[in-house]
Amino acid sequence: MRCVCLHRLVPLILLFTSLAHAQDLASFEKRVSKRVLPNGLTVLVCERPEAPVFAFFTHVNVGADREVPGITGLAHMFEHMAFKGTDKIGTTNYVAEKVALARVERAYAAYDRERRRDVGRDEKKVAALEKAWRAAIAAADKYVVKNEFAEIVEREGGAGLNAFTSYDATGYHYSLPSNRLELWAYLESERFLHPVTREFYKERDVVLEERRMRTDSSPVGRLMEQFLAAAYTAHAYGRPVVGWASDLQSFSATDAMDFYKRYYVPANMVVTVVGDVRPAAVFGLVEKYFGRLPARPKPEPLRTVEPPQNAERTVTLREQTQPWFIEGYHKPDARHPDEAVYDAIQDLMSNGRVSRLHRALVRDKKIAAFAGGFNDFPDPKYPNLFVFFAAPTPGHSPAEIEEAIHAEIEKLKNEDITDEELKMIRTRAKANLLRQLADNEGLAQQLGTMEALFGDWRELFKQVENLDKVTKADIRRVAAKTFVASNRTVGKIESLRAAAASQEVKQ
Repeated sequence: MRCVCLHRLVPLILLFTSLAHAQDLASFEKRVSKRVLPNGLTVLVCERPEAPVFAFFTHVNVGADREVPGITGLAHMFEHMAFKGTDKIGTTNYVAEKVALARVERAYAAYDRERRRDVGRDEKKVAALEKAWRAAIAAADKYVVKNEFAEIVEREGGAGLNAFTSYDATGYHYSLPSNRLELWAYLESERFLHPVTREFYKERDVVLEERRMRTDSSPVGRLMEQFLAAAYTAHAYGRPVVGWASDLQSFSATDAMDFYKRYYVPANMVVTVVGDVRPAAVFGLVEKYFGRLPARPKPEPLRTVEPPQNAERTVTLREQTQPWFIEGYHKPDARHPDEAVYDAIQDLMSNGRVSRLHRALVRDKKIAAFAGGFNDFPDPKYPNLFVFFAAPTPGHSPAEIEEAIHAEIEKLKNEDITDEELKMIRTRAKANLLRQLADNEGLAQQLGTMEALFGDWRELFKQVENLDKVTKADIRRVAAKTFVASNRTVGKIESLRAAAASQEVKQ
């Protein structure tokens, strides 16, 4: 959430006042159309004729949440594959390439089976099988036209071509001129109708390097991975989206295609188009192209539910680096009636320089370089965490940070917030909503996500209404119920340099 200082907030609201009447729910209900295709695909269209462009967002209701040990990181891996083209894009001869890719999979299966043999592994055989597998990859690569999908989009005026994978979802998005609407419908449907796992093992190495850079080589990255693993003992939120290194070195293109067939089904997807378009034209093209996606059963709800936590858990990393502190408390998912209360607490505790944590830890006590907290970590679909975090300033420790944060939490439990604080929470919520509606790309993502998560895009506007109903008593009640020691997981980095310096002083 973007931070807004009080002295900047009033002019910001005044700036948006002239737009506010055109940005309310009633106005959007006139401009947003929804249709569900016979194959189960949900399509949203929002008319915005201000400029001759449009943006789209394809929300696939699967992320790392459906992975199991052995295939962690596979949702993210298939996201990468969706940019590799189709049976018509990215190849010089797909008929021959398809045969070559099948050889790659057979060679990899033989190599992988032998190298993972616990008893009786023949190292010479492993080396020979690996050589054969890599030769098969080289043969398949001869048919690849690199980056053709992206080059088509960019050549036709596309911008912002990208995607993401989270625990809860996978999203694809970019923008195009309005007169390229049919091209978009063809391209976007083709990569889900005819995906090809070309260059899979090269891309797997890229993802492994991404993991090394963002997690293995990052102290905070390592801490966050260990923190979530401690907080979640059963649910998929305890496993990394990027995947465990051993899985990234083991799963196959065949595994990726199996994952795609199970979860990339029309009934599990929402496509949102926002911009200078007409609903009739969009729906016609979507039916023509996306209607080709075969109807398949929607995946069943996830079975595993994280059991209640009944004892505090702590993860401590001792490193030659900047100290860090984070703690998280289990809470319900985003559809729970108290979600707006948690959003209010997030705003109160961490929204800008007027937030309670910034004032107490950064401005007044000067024990933290920054401090904050946020709701719905790591994602909102399932029961998740409310977290608080801070980085100590030189000479201060995670223990001091922990004590100071707990003092602020106790105030939440035992003292009403002020009328002014409650008013500002509500005012900032309206300002944040207006910012989310400011551009086609952001609006498409917001509408599509709300439709997938709540079954109704209108929830984007109802969230502000729900915040208006939050009372001081609600904040005390939820804080007292949630922020208790037995429900807490703590993660910290303790600096070996600071500890060594302290020891020298004592000597």
